[in-house]
Amino acid sequence: MARVTVEDCIDKVDNRFELVLLASHRARLISQGAAITIDRDNDKNPVVALREIADERLSPDDLKEDLIHSLQKHVEVDEPEPDPASLAADTETTTASADEDEDQPETIAFDRMSEEELLAGIEGLVPPEKSDDY
Repeated sequence: MARVTVEDCIDKVDNRFELVLLASHRARLISQGAAITIDRDNDKNPVVALREIADERLSPDDLKEDLIHSLQKHVEVDEPEPDPASLAADTETTTASADEDEDQPETIAFDRMSEEELLAGIEGLVPPEKSDDY
């Protein structure tokens, strides 16, 4: 890479490792068809990315955010926070329905097995037959 270009970028991005990450991410975007913001001048994509960072055509913070977003497998969706009035109404409804549920018997049943039943089941298992293939 051009030394002058890297030295121009150091005052924009303090950490050289972060600079490499951001420039390589931008170079990949350019190779995927993203529009460049400067003249190419027969430069390759990494040099174009460094020149864009050096000329402050792209914000390092925006590039960093885009890089993080591209590496995420689960993207969090910002949902609007409910207003306090609806929370109070939901709490009253939940309390009223909980009082009604207390009058009805529990219908949830789980399969439970005692230790003796488990041991009896294990003893009843038959080992697989051995063969010469394995």
